[in-house]
Amino acid sequence: MAYDKFEILTSTAVPLPIENVDTDQIIPARFLKATERKGFGDNLFRDWRYNSDDSPKQDFILNNPIYKGRILVGGKNFGSGSSREHAAWAIYDYGFRCVVSSFFADIFKGNSINVGLLPVQVTPAFLDKIFKAIEADPDTQLEVNLSEQKITLLATGESESFEINGYKKENLRNGYDDIDYLQSMKQEIVEFAAQSPY
Repeated sequence: MAYDKFEILTSTAVPLPIENVDTDQIIPARFLKATERKGFGDNLFRDWRYNSDDSPKQDFILNNPIYKGRILVGGKNFGSGSSREHAAWAIYDYGFRCVVSSFFADIFKGNSINVGLLPVQVTPAFLDKIFKAIEADPDTQLEVNLSEQKITLLATGESESFEINGYKKENLRNGYDDIDYLQSMKQEIVEFAAQSPY
């Protein structure tokens, strides 16, 4: 499989209430030489996480042990900028399986789904509730239910629905990328080709 199956994710979350986070901030261009999806998590938000001497910046959220989890909650317009798929690779490789925002750049959204990272778009009001809940209690848990296309603040039961393409939804549920999906249909393709007059 290309990545882990996604069905229901229940986790604490890491808040990043910054708007217009672009792909160069997510993974700086100097780290794009590798062609495999491994190792990019080490350089996720590299210039925000580390000083020039490679010491951690104490005020950056990923360096704060209070915040942890498999869900990253970002500000509006997350993943803007260049179309590099490495940005999604870096977030997934770091250990996140879901990113929540009130708006995603389209290319980043597509790249994320293709590598098993679920982008959940919520209303600005619900995003604000999530940020406030995490600020009040870093152990706040979110539940992301892909089948029902719903995200819930477990402490209050408040939830919102989110949209996702049906084909991509099934791929995420099965842990497939586009090639895996085609391979899963190999027998049907063989049978169809055998019936073709050409």
